[in-house]
Amino acid sequence: MVDSRDDSALRAVVGEVIAGLSVLSHAELNPAFEQLGMPAVPGDAGTKRERIALSFRQVSDPELPQVTRRLLEQRDIEVGPAIRFRLEDLLWAQEAPPEIPKKARRELSRALDLSQLAQHHDRFLRLLDRFWIADDAGLSFEELETFLLNGMRLVTMRDLIKRHVFRNPGDWSTEDLFEHLGAFEAGDARFARFLEGLVSADVLLDEHLQQATVGTINVHLQAAGIELRRTGSAGGYPVFAVVPVGLPGNRRPKNIIFASLTKPDIRFRSSVDNDIEIAGGRPDDTLVYDREIPAAGLRWHDLHRWWQDIRKIDSAADARVDLRQRLLRCLPANSPGQRNLFLAYHSALSPSLDDPALLPEVWLHWDHKTVQERGPEALLRSRMDFLLLLPHGQRIVLEVDGSQHYTCDNGRRPDTAKYAEMVAADRDLKLRGYEVFRFGHDELKSLDTATALLRQFLPDLFRRFGVNRPF
Repeated sequence: MVDSRDDSALRAVVGEVIAGLSVLSHAELNPAFEQLGMPAVPGDAGTKRERIALSFRQVSDPELPQVTRRLLEQRDIEVGPAIRFRLEDLLWAQEAPPEIPKKARRELSRALDLSQLAQHHDRFLRLLDRFWIADDAGLSFEELETFLLNGMRLVTMRDLIKRHVFRNPGDWSTEDLFEHLGAFEAGDARFARFLEGLVSADVLLDEHLQQATVGTINVHLQAAGIELRRTGSAGGYPVFAVVPVGLPGNRRPKNIIFASLTKPDIRFRSSVDNDIEIAGGRPDDTLVYDREIPAAGLRWHDLHRWWQDIRKIDSAADARVDLRQRLLRCLPANSPGQRNLFLAYHSALSPSLDDPALLPEVWLHWDHKTVQERGPEALLRSRMDFLLLLPHGQRIVLEVDGSQHYTCDNGRRPDTAKYAEMVAADRDLKLRGYEVFRFGHDELKSLDTATALLRQFLPDLFRRFGVNRPF
């Protein structure tokens, strides 16, 4: 298995590929560096190889994964399948994927019907090409030598699959195929992505077969504390991802009510469809995001596109500025810590449109009656300071606690009843699949201290919950 902290190995392999930029002219090097996220180097800094090495040395370890991803996306740099697989394995291992034991892999392969998986030949081969086939023979050195000495055409892994899986079904079982591909020895992240592809609509064109295959695989994965879980849809078909069993269930948000300037007056247009509207007040007083949340979570570019559409703003850049101003308006004036956390979130991340969107003032539930009217039946927490919707349906709550959360008489006396109410509400949230992280107001008393805090906190948070982004 690949070491999840092996930056030196990743740097060595990326360095070998980057060295291939020497085929470019001196004038072409800096534009190539820019495409990869590497710093420019003056044209008189040395030979082409020296300039390449100098630029690459300035790429920090936190920046290296992003350079690697851009390298894999390039069409102008030749990266053969074997090197691409190696780069992917090193990159994916840094995401701390769940372990998939060899026993579970072998047992699930024995339970799968290869004829069902491979019924659409071209689609199945594209999946295998993506994860396993490096256009070699898949044969031992002695077998390869025999072929070459006798002037025979080299038999590739693709040839073997066409012969033993497509033309002569039954020659190989799923276990045989996995063995030839090297799937039992592969890294956890590669095997997980392969399973996700295997049950996708790109390979299986029947939703019932998708669900049945997922069920078969999960019998063996769940014993290891993981499962294939539906995390979204694409083209009307379900999308599945390998996640730890301990992650919250796959209920997807239907309406996100957030950034309210006043308590919203909500009514149902259709209770059957969960179709709501905000009655009374100005239309802009409360925002309702009602689009499907992607499997990767709700990111800024999703929110910006939605805002641009509903506000009919021509420019995407103008929509981003307009939404930012609207979100800032909803932050309570009596809580500078909340405002500092929101601003520091952007400062600490050096914002990317692919980053998780930080939603302020989110209504967890809504009750038309007041707490006084409802009495003991009142729900404990109606609103969250901030919400992050992360990959695989994970929900992260960030709360900023001022003294009003645990004192009375304007902070002069501790209030144990308030504190008990707060921790009871946290327990309720955890049972409903939310993770709650609290910040003391004094930790966020200035933007500088808040930014420094989040620069330490966010990388650990995102690694913990599988958000893939460089720091």
